[in-house]
Amino acid sequence: MRQRVFVRRLAVFSRFLALAGAVCALLIMAGCAGPSPRTAAFDAEPDAGTAGSGGRYAMNADAYPLDPPDVSQVPDAVPRAQLRSRAGNKATYTVWGKSYRVLPDATGYDEVGTASWYGKKFHGYATSSGEIYDMYRMSAAHRSLPLPTFARVTRVGTEQSVIVRVNDRGPFHSDRIIDLSYAAAARLDLLDHGTGRVRVEAIDPETWSAQQKSTQAVDPAPSSAAVPAASQGGTYWQVAALESRTGAQKLKRRLQDELEQRVRIARGNGVHRVQVGPIAPGVDDKTLRAALRRAGFPRAFIVR
Repeated sequence: MRQRVFVRRLAVFSRFLALAGAVCALLIMAGCAGPSPRTAAFDAEPDAGTAGSGGRYAMNADAYPLDPPDVSQVPDAVPRAQLRSRAGNKATYTVWGKSYRVLPDATGYDEVGTASWYGKKFHGYATSSGEIYDMYRMSAAHRSLPLPTFARVTRVGTEQSVIVRVNDRGPFHSDRIIDLSYAAAARLDLLDHGTGRVRVEAIDPETWSAQQKSTQAVDPAPSSAAVPAASQGGTYWQVAALESRTGAQKLKRRLQDELEQRVRIARGNGVHRVQVGPIAPGVDDKTLRAALRRAGFPRAFIVR
C-alpha cells in the first residue's frame, strides 16, 4: 500500500517537474528575444535610451557584403548647397551617457585622425539624418559636423582621397573621427585594414563649385617670393582645425618637436586651428612645405 502511494506521488512530482521545465524554457526564450535589428537601430535623434545595449552600435561585429558590386568606379559625392536636415542636428546629444556637441557650421573644419567604416549590418537602416544608409554610395558618419556636410577624406601616406557626404552620426569610439561607407573605404583601400589614418577637410560647396568652373590652373603651393613677403606681416601655415582642444594641444606638441618653427592654437567658432608660425623672414617655403608633408600635412596653407 505504502509503495503504491509513493509511486503515485513520484509520478505527480515528475509531471510537475516536466511542466515547470517547459515554462522555464518558454521564459528563457522570451527573455532572449530582443528587438529586431531594424527596431533597435540608432534613430535620427540619438540619446541615452536609443543607443543602449540593444542598439545597433552595441552589436559586436560588422560584415562585408556577401556579393558586393565593383565600387572602384563609384563617383565622389558632388558638393552642393543644401539645407540642414531636420533630424540629427540638435545642438547637443547624448550616446551611452556621453554628450556630444554639433558644430554651428563646418567652415574651416580640418582634422587628422583614425577612420573606420561601416557596412552590411547598417545597410538599409535609417541614418541620423533620416535618410537610408546605402553602403555603396560615398557617405560617412561624423560626431559633430552638421548634417549634411561634404568633406574630402584623404588617406595619410598615400594621398588617395574621396569626397563624401556626411549624413549620419558616429563613430562613438574616442579613437576614431569618422566612419566611412563601404564604397568610400574601398576607394581608400581601408577595407582589409579596418581602420586607417586620414585627413578630413570640410568642403564649402560654393567655393568648390567656383573652383570647378575655373579654367585657370591653381598651384596649391605659394611661390617662394610670396612667402617671405607675407612673412613680414606675421604669416602662419595652418595644418589642422580640430574640434578637440586636447587633440589640438597634442598636435601642437608633436609639431613643435618635429619642426624648427613655433606652433600656436587659434580658437574660434568652436574650432581649434593649429598653425605653424609666425614664419620668420627668409624661411624657404619649399623646405617648410617638405617638413609639413613629412609630418603628414601636405595640404597646409598660408593664413595671416
